[in-house]
Amino acid sequence: MIDYSALWRCLADLELDHWRSRLEPLLQVRLSDSGHGDFKRWRQAVENLDTLDESDVAAIRESLLGLSPWRKGPFQIGNVTIDSEWRSDLKWNRLKDGITSLEGRNVLDIGCGNGYYALQMRAAGAQMVIGVDPTILYVIQFRAVSRFTDAKNVFVLPLRLQELPGNSRAFDTTFSMGVLYHQRSPIDHLRQLRSSLRPGGELVLETLFMPGDESFARTPTNRYARMRNVWMLPTVSELTTWLQRSGFVDVEIIDESVTTVDEQRSTEWMSFESLAEALDPHDQSLTVEGLPAPRRVVAIANAN
Repeated sequence: MIDYSALWRCLADLELDHWRSRLEPLLQVRLSDSGHGDFKRWRQAVENLDTLDESDVAAIRESLLGLSPWRKGPFQIGNVTIDSEWRSDLKWNRLKDGITSLEGRNVLDIGCGNGYYALQMRAAGAQMVIGVDPTILYVIQFRAVSRFTDAKNVFVLPLRLQELPGNSRAFDTTFSMGVLYHQRSPIDHLRQLRSSLRPGGELVLETLFMPGDESFARTPTNRYARMRNVWMLPTVSELTTWLQRSGFVDVEIIDESVTTVDEQRSTEWMSFESLAEALDPHDQSLTVEGLPAPRRVVAIANAN
């Protein structure tokens, strides 16, 4: 269903030919009917889309809705707007002018979701973008969107960072957005990110943080904003220390923001509970667990 022949050519250009022998068997298993219980249904939705053109608005909309929930977006497919849970365009607008130009750069996007940001990176001039995310549905969503979008040299792979061959030192820019706080060992994650970058390459890191001027990190006792898999929430000062100890230099904070219910919310395309249900109904500066409500920071740094 997905032809990765262009991926192998791009990897060869990066002198990463050896990745193919490791990645191809994983891709074949995960992108098969045995890879996920809903895979056949998702494959049928994509096959339906392949027979349509942009004038078939109702049919396109029905097929795309069949790939819900859509977490990242929005996407405009002809006259169909995919109104995703996250207004990802708002985050992209906050960071795009603070990072090094992506013109001609080879980019790795960790935890890329359905490829929304990868497509923005390509539109900003990136030569090639490889995104990895273990959620099969997101890979299928990217395949569906790319049917109607110029996605040349953009790839979304159903993989984790740990499954990529290590210490490539090949990419000009590596993004890790919304991933760090899900890692039991954030320092290990940061070191893996550094090993993906050529010397002097740029890391773009976006993560949750705790308010405060002191250097500390907090581990929620159970959940944070109703999420089970949140492990470490550092202050900005502590995050800077983590980056420096992991082999990064020239650390710069380019954005801090409080996540609002205008940026993350339930929609027809993601009808489950969202941020509103994760906040204290009497004090939206707190989560339902009594912790500070989600705040996000974007840091950039260079790999030494």
